Amino acid sequence: MITRMAAGLVTLAADKDKKGGGDLIPGAKPTQIPGLSDPVSTLLGYGLWLLILAGVGGVGFGIYKLAISDKSRHGGGSEPFKWVGGGVVAILLAGSLITILNGIAG
Repeated sequence: MITRMAAGLVTLAADKDKKGGGDLIPGAKPTQIPGLSDPVSTLLGYGLWLLILAGVGGVGFGIYKLAISDKSRHGGGSEPFKWVGGGVVAILLAGSLITILNGIAG
């Protein structure tokens, strides 16, 4: 029941045809993976797309922190680069998993 409800909420966020649905997740249409049930496949597909969006947010926040950081010798200069690096890693990980799963799905 919880899985079905979570899948419904995720698809409602991206489905234009349903009432109240918007383009919260633009262009995200996960490919059906053979052997997985529909809710699991949908949650996995949208979860990876949300991981990419989180990575983009991390990169943006790191660039923001770099722009406003204290440039003196006593400032914590490595923190913005940790945010940017973490964001890039999240984007690369989710992108590679999406590519692998789409290759499996055919």
